[in-house]
Amino acid sequence: PDWQYNEMKQVGTDYNDPAQVEVYDSQMGTLRDIKKENEEIIKTLDLTNNQTLIEFGTGTGNFAIDAARHCKKVFAVDVSPRMLEFAQKKADRKGILNIEFHNAGFLTYEHSGAKADAVMSQLALHHLPDFWKLIALKRIFGMLKYGGKFFLKDTVYSFDENTYEAFFDNLIDMIRKAGGTQIANDLKIGIRDEYSTPGWIMEALLLRAGFTIDKKQYSEGFIAVYLCTKEVH
Repeated sequence: PDWQYNEMKQVGTDYNDPAQVEVYDSQMGTLRDIKKENEEIIKTLDLTNNQTLIEFGTGTGNFAIDAARHCKKVFAVDVSPRMLEFAQKKADRKGILNIEFHNAGFLTYEHSGAKADAVMSQLALHHLPDFWKLIALKRIFGMLKYGGKFFLKDTVYSFDENTYEAFFDNLIDMIRKAGGTQIANDLKIGIRDEYSTPGWIMEALLLRAGFTIDKKQYSEGFIAVYLCTKEVH
């Protein structure tokens, strides 16, 4: 419907720009150990070779490719056709054939077939305003089997909001020193134009969507990780 939030339009950094797609992996690699992070998430989700997983915001496909080696099938969803094209080529090059790529988002992806054993999303949900985050989380809840796990990592604010000016200035400065000017500029755009929310709101959204929060972890004032279950009632 024409009143629905348009998640296909790029807010913040334009990941349909080929230049952004090309440098994404190397940029992220300067700030994070992606391989290690992926292994930890796969372990946390306890993926087995008869399970299916949906990933929202698959980006250049790093997690989907690693996860595909551990489970039966991965449904990799992203709003950027360029990112998906890049991810598909990467998967083909590595001989990974059990990933199904979908150009869609949290609000538009339609999951067909059996419900998924696990859903994961990293650094993507903050592209939606809070009401639409709730709708996205309810949709994810509906796609999961009972007993299924949802892993969410996102930019979520846990700093004292009374110090927000100093916090953002220090954060941008820290990221510039660690990863360079381009990443610092992307962060500025993210703070200004995207929809990162405080931790207390994110927790309420997850609970409202029906999830049980098994674990939550806040780090550096702006990153949060949640492991949730769709409980059998």
